[in-house]
Amino acid sequence: MSGVKRKPRAKVAPAPAAAARMPDRPGKWKLIWKRQRQILRRALAGAVLLGGLAIIGLAAQAIGQGASIGERLADATGQLGLRVSKIKFERVTDGTFEAQLKTPEPLLRAALGAREGDPILGISVREARARLESIAWVQSATVERRLPGLVVVQIVERRPFAVWQLDGKFTLVDIKGAMVTDSDVATFAGELPLIVGRGAPEAAAALMEMLAKQPDIQSRMVAAVRVGERRWNLRMQNGTDILLPEGAEEKALAKLAELQASSALLDRPLQAVDLRLPDRLVIRPAGDKPPVARKPT
Repeated sequence: MSGVKRKPRAKVAPAPAAAARMPDRPGKWKLIWKRQRQILRRALAGAVLLGGLAIIGLAAQAIGQGASIGERLADATGQLGLRVSKIKFERVTDGTFEAQLKTPEPLLRAALGAREGDPILGISVREARARLESIAWVQSATVERRLPGLVVVQIVERRPFAVWQLDGKFTLVDIKGAMVTDSDVATFAGELPLIVGRGAPEAAAALMEMLAKQPDIQSRMVAAVRVGERRWNLRMQNGTDILLPEGAEEKALAKLAELQASSALLDRPLQAVDLRLPDRLVIRPAGDKPPVARKPT
């Protein structure tokens, strides 16, 4: 009937299972942060793209100037700020680092081939290391680039072991017989043993090891003279020459130490004590004889 009012239908609540499936609407701040992250990603991608285009543009400019690929990239990164701001030299001794180097720093800088302000990626680590290791004092070297602008050079220097005299010229040599330097040798004259003659540097380490076992003889020795590149004579402080046998130096030195302890043989004015024969001792009285070795001055 048209005059009868209908009752409104009651709203039916969704079933619990259906309500559970309806996703929660994200909060206001969560939506804002999501939009900001998208903006940041786009900005970062744009910056990377612009940086890449800048490098390409700089490299393209260098191409027209005839530069190599490495030079182009080094120059491009240098214009972006990757330049040497500091060069640090360290001396490595027994695993520790010291600031003091025997090698003059200007010589090290020249061999490194880099200066403050140069593109740091333009430094060839391999070539710089080779140049540094060509210096007489340098045993080994490492070169590190620590971006954005620090270059660290670590140097292991040769240790002078003896002063070598040959044909009137004095040279510092290391324990392996390699030359260290032929300048400022007099500074080490009072600290290092003097060895004389051709072939002396290569054979000196073994002799010094044997002499270390006979400190009384070692303290009296002025020089060790290599004879014929096969055996040694020792020049003592009183001018006596000790003639050692080839290949039997240790036994002869022990015999000499016994004679010194029992009869003070090295305190006598003798020209030579010949220990080359295993069954006899030859002693030559003192006489005029020109020196075979002298201290560097």
